[in-house]
Amino acid sequence: MRGTGEIILCGLFSGACVALTMTPGPDMLLIASRSVSQGRSAGFASLAGILVGTYCHAMAAAFGLARLFLSVPIAYDVVRFAGATYLLYLAWKTLGASPTPTAPSGCEARFPVRKIFRQGRLTNLLNPKMALFVLALFPQFVRPQDGAVAFQILTLATVLNFIGLIVNGVVILSASRLSQRWAGRRRHSRTPQYLLASAFAGLAARLAFASRH
Repeated sequence: MRGTGEIILCGLFSGACVALTMTPGPDMLLIASRSVSQGRSAGFASLAGILVGTYCHAMAAAFGLARLFLSVPIAYDVVRFAGATYLLYLAWKTLGASPTPTAPSGCEARFPVRKIFRQGRLTNLLNPKMALFVLALFPQFVRPQDGAVAFQILTLATVLNFIGLIVNGVVILSASRLSQRWAGRRRHSRTPQYLLASAFAGLAARLAFASRH
């Protein structure tokens, strides 16, 4: 009976993760826009940063830090506006950069992967809704009697990240193909920059005007 219950709980949690990752949201928009404008490497770098950010949110939930958003409402707003400001900064920097070189056929343009990774991680960390999601969902599948709660939460985060890797990996591979449509055009084009800057600005507006619910 216990084994059956654990299987059911695992299935429920996996189903919730699939529903979350397949629903278009800020992370998917950022990953897709990066992949279209800068290729697969940039898309996977953003995804890697987001996955690391998810682990950070999970650890915060494990140690009760995420509850700060519930007990101190101003903390939620501070993080929310900090995230929106950071995204607007990225949009401004993207527009101010030199025209993006279009990748030659069969190749990808070179971009600072580490920088893209850090941006993806920070964007995820500055999204308080992600912290609240982890805090709301994960405790429902934690069994204190089965051992260390922190380890169980990290295990749940690993399941969520694994499913996110599969779903968003498909998004990256599909979206990156669109970037090749610019390959036959001018060597230097600002279209990818406008696309990415618009994504950053849209995410900033969504975060700034989002409610806590």
